[in-house]
Amino acid sequence: MKTEILQMLRETADGSYISGQDLCSQLGVSRTAVWKAISQLRAQGYEIEAVQNRGYRLGAVPDILSESEIESWLQTKWLGRPVCYLDEVDSTNTQAKRIAEETGSEGHGTVVVAGRQTSGRGRRGRSWSSPHGTGIFFTILLKPDIEISNAPMLTLVKALAVAGGIRELTGLDAMIKWPNDIVVNGKKVVGILTELSAQIDYVNHIVVGTGINVHQAEFPEEIARTATSLDLELRREGREITVPRAKLLAAVLGQFEQYYETFLKTQDLSALADEYNSLLVNCGCEVRVLDPQGEYMGQAIGIDGRGQLLVERENGVVKISSGEVSVRGIYGYV
Repeated sequence: MKTEILQMLRETADGSYISGQDLCSQLGVSRTAVWKAISQLRAQGYEIEAVQNRGYRLGAVPDILSESEIESWLQTKWLGRPVCYLDEVDSTNTQAKRIAEETGSEGHGTVVVAGRQTSGRGRRGRSWSSPHGTGIFFTILLKPDIEISNAPMLTLVKALAVAGGIRELTGLDAMIKWPNDIVVNGKKVVGILTELSAQIDYVNHIVVGTGINVHQAEFPEEIARTATSLDLELRREGREITVPRAKLLAAVLGQFEQYYETFLKTQDLSALADEYNSLLVNCGCEVRVLDPQGEYMGQAIGIDGRGQLLVERENGVVKISSGEVSVRGIYGYV
């Protein structure tokens, strides 16, 4: 009920009030139930004004992540239905896997969100800094009927959705560094990790985890040269605004739902490759490919319908799969 009350208060957030009776009537509950829910929201930090004979009005809203706050912004049909919020967890990917095992054939579309991760991780087992209150750390649980070989492309689908959500909400020029990073002004602001559980011939579940740096003002020394946050980049542009994390998460989930449904129609990226390439920071650039067989240079020219990075070398075009190599700019990270 808190979610519904937040939505109704936001719909009248132009300075007007909504009466307690209207809340009761629309929700089908008693005034006591409404008052209890309002009290709980206030305890979470929401400023809700109550005036006799006028009703309730939403004032200042804290930047919090909670199931009610996230769900009050959601416009999705099935994604994030439900949201599972934990103040602290080892890893949202690990928690999503637990839910996948517990729910059997159910659980598709569950979104796990954490205030803090104690063991957050990225590709190749790298750790992901996840201090409390600074970022958005979340995982989407999927149980799709797709070929196992097509599952890695969901990392690119997620990257497209996250870049789109950031652009939509902040206006920052978020770009994709193939295959799983989002960068702003050449620095990493988002990492994505996709993990798969499968049998020989079918997918059990897929978890797509994401960490978005939002409010960080500084980073550990070992990543300070390559990492940034949305707040830092907004200030760099002279915009002193605070990014509302729940609203940004809802925007990303909305974009992912649309892109995911497009992906399912063909089980490849043929319908999304042009849009992905338009946001590909590597596109048209000289890159250094770190291959287990040896390092080499080339020019990135985009992705194909399978999500492979196309790199032009002197002897032709090479197709690179994301699980095999790392790609860097010739002068650094991008």
